[in-house]
Amino acid sequence: MKKINYFFEKTPDIKRKLPAKKWIEECVKKENKKIIKIDFIFCSDAFLKKINNKHLNHNTFTDVISLDYSTQGNIVGDVFISVERVTDNAQKFKTTFKEEIARVMIHGVLHLVGYKDKLLSEKKIMRDKENNYLERNNT
Repeated sequence: MKKINYFFEKTPDIKRKLPAKKWIEECVKKENKKIIKIDFIFCSDAFLKKINNKHLNHNTFTDVISLDYSTQGNIVGDVFISVERVTDNAQKFKTTFKEEIARVMIHGVLHLVGYKDKLLSEKKIMRDKENNYLERNNT
């Protein structure tokens, strides 16, 4: 069984634009956690909106949702990512799709390792972590 898996739910082929799985493993290791299994599901806005409504009771579009099944430092979870939101956000924030998808992926992983982003102070910590790990991404 692979530790990190990529699934594509009716989305364009973006495999070449995804960061190396090793980078994700290194980020989790820096947080003193161990990956058992992380499934990344790349999907449409409509698909992710349904997940958002079902699991979080939010009837809105979003770029990423992490469903965490981890126990005692052993990371297990699903990270759903809207390819449409990432594409739009890359244009909005004047960055490349490759950079934005890496940011959203590490954001989802940081939720799995325990970081929150409800409060402004939590968002700052999360953004600093994202930036730190993105600097280490060589893909």
